Amino acid sequence: MTTSAEMTWQLDEITMHGIFIRPGGEGRYPAVVLVAGSGPTDRDWCSPLLPGANGSARLLAAAFAEAGIASLRYDKRASGPYAAENLPKMTGHLSMASHLDELAAAVAALTRDSCVDASRIVGLGNSEGALHVLHYATSRQAVPLAGIVLAAPPGRPIRDVLLSQLALQATQVPDGAELMGAVRAAIERYESGRPMDADPRLPEAVRLVLASFETPANLPLARELWVEDATRTLPEVTIPTLVLIGGHDLQIDLHADGDPLQAAAAAMPNVTFAFPPTANHVLKEDTRTAADVIATPGNGYNADGTRLDPEALDTVLTWLNRLLAPSAGSPKPGSGSRT
Repeated sequence: MTTSAEMTWQLDEITMHGIFIRPGGEGRYPAVVLVAGSGPTDRDWCSPLLPGANGSARLLAAAFAEAGIASLRYDKRASGPYAAENLPKMTGHLSMASHLDELAAAVAALTRDSCVDASRIVGLGNSEGALHVLHYATSRQAVPLAGIVLAAPPGRPIRDVLLSQLALQATQVPDGAELMGAVRAAIERYESGRPMDADPRLPEAVRLVLASFETPANLPLARELWVEDATRTLPEVTIPTLVLIGGHDLQIDLHADGDPLQAAAAAMPNVTFAFPPTANHVLKEDTRTAADVIATPGNGYNADGTRLDPEALDTVLTWLNRLLAPSAGSPKPGSGSRT
């Protein structure tokens, strides 16, 4: 039987919060630290901007525990139930470095639990979270990771990913081509250092996305993210790495992003790629058409009844079990029951 508990730790005078789950029984277990994607996405990979509470990180944590692997999923300082309290302290300080500090603090907190084997910790990040995991794996840290899982990592600069996402949405509305012209004009102003001044004719959802890149609370993170490119960082990784991009991911494309990442890792035997055909951006099973997904509020990512994509989950668990083979005296990952 698995056990779950709230875990807290301090970082720069802010209390961080997470959920630690471990398998039942004695021993020191391998563990996974789950890192959420962009914006206010919380520990479960849910967001106040999207309906539903059936987050993929919570489902992954439960599956890992059943397979004999502990996990920690945490709220970023600017997400979760304490976001409103913490955000004023973070305004102007949000950056790639601040997110890396959060991940490092979470890993350190995890190692303080006596049932965790600190030599067998894996980082698993989704979307923007994959970038933070990459930065951890390619920097000097007190607790090295045994491996990393990059779920839906961008293989292009975020600017290009954003444009492709908005272009897909534009195909579903009248005058989409004209609207994309207005989007590109706003982006050109942003890149020249001027306000985006987004055309008021743009749909509110699009204007909110554009505005998020120049909101004072998000700087300098937004400027750093704008040019972030995982193809430059991936070749620096020396530990085992699994890259997952779903065939039904509308944010990250298995060719536009997957091909550059595969090219960057062409001479790297430590990097494995998987493209589960029915997995979406958050590793849920989703066989809907692009038009149906776009027409669904919040894309239906966290709706009740959604489940992890079976092939994606099996790929992750198989890779983890091979990587985290136990040392003498440690419980074997996967020895717990799976349903």
